[in-house]
Amino acid sequence: MTNLQSYHTFSLPSGCESLIVITDPHALVELDFSRPFFLIGEGSNTIFLEDYAGTVIKLATLGVDIEQQDDDYIVTVAAGENWHQLVTKLLDNGIDGLENLALIPGTVGAAPVQNIGAYGVEVSQFITAVRGFDIAERRFTTLTNAECEFGYRDSVFKHRLKDKFVITEVTLTLPKHWQPTLSYGPLQSLSDTATAQEICEAVIVTRNSKLPDPTTLANAGSFFKNPVVDRAFAAQLQSKFPEMPAFDVDNDHVKLAAGWLIDKAGLKGCHRGAIRVYEKQALVLVHSGGSTGEDLTQLVSHIQQTVWQKFAVLLEHEVRLITKHGECQLQSVECHENA
Repeated sequence: MTNLQSYHTFSLPSGCESLIVITDPHALVELDFSRPFFLIGEGSNTIFLEDYAGTVIKLATLGVDIEQQDDDYIVTVAAGENWHQLVTKLLDNGIDGLENLALIPGTVGAAPVQNIGAYGVEVSQFITAVRGFDIAERRFTTLTNAECEFGYRDSVFKHRLKDKFVITEVTLTLPKHWQPTLSYGPLQSLSDTATAQEICEAVIVTRNSKLPDPTTLANAGSFFKNPVVDRAFAAQLQSKFPEMPAFDVDNDHVKLAAGWLIDKAGLKGCHRGAIRVYEKQALVLVHSGGSTGEDLTQLVSHIQQTVWQKFAVLLEHEVRLITKHGECQLQSVECHENA
């Protein structure tokens, strides 16, 4: 059994039958995918709740290629590259666009799976192609943006292609005629003339003020998705809670702030064992060491039930939770029956 505690940033005690580190994507052709397996990058959005009965495959491929065109930069990046380091590398080279996504933990290969987003920007706005290994066909193939079926913190890689496609490379198209995105709260105070570098620095300051460094306090970043509800229901909630933040999604739906809901439900600091709701940002769960997957599942269930009872809103976890036999979705029975 290989110890996995250092391979996921929440650092629960866990292991797997075997661990394979991939530094050359062509090595995927030689792997036996008929046995249970799970893919990871830096483990910043994955928590192993217990020992995994299979092989964990870590993508550690590196490489960044930049092609300059008349109106755009075409940036092709290996899956194992660190996301934040890519953002800063591009900014240092005068290539703007990803600054709102600074300091998001994880690898480039994980970014399309989750369709990472922050401060009014999602990575899907820039992805033009995702290349990877088709397990069933035993060959490499490239998907277009449309074929990735991106949604809010969602993609085809979580559904139809889950466990069937290994992302090895992501291609981003970043326009030379850059325009800042300053619509999200902390960035609204910036001038319209703010540079991409200034926006990046503001994002880093904001994130550091709310999110603990996983190397000093174990966490997996934002734990819950911001729930999307219909506009009429949101209006009902705001009549009871006028201070409740809500953000337009489309004509019929708005997005609520999961952290605000958890905070107003009185859950900051709530804990099970050494796992607790972070005092500086209720959207984050932290682990100070010594707890188990059972402690985490109990705390998640308590948060879901408490928020449901107060707001009639179901919270879904954004972090991928892995049990002995694979990924699971936690949803308290009480919430499900009342939904």
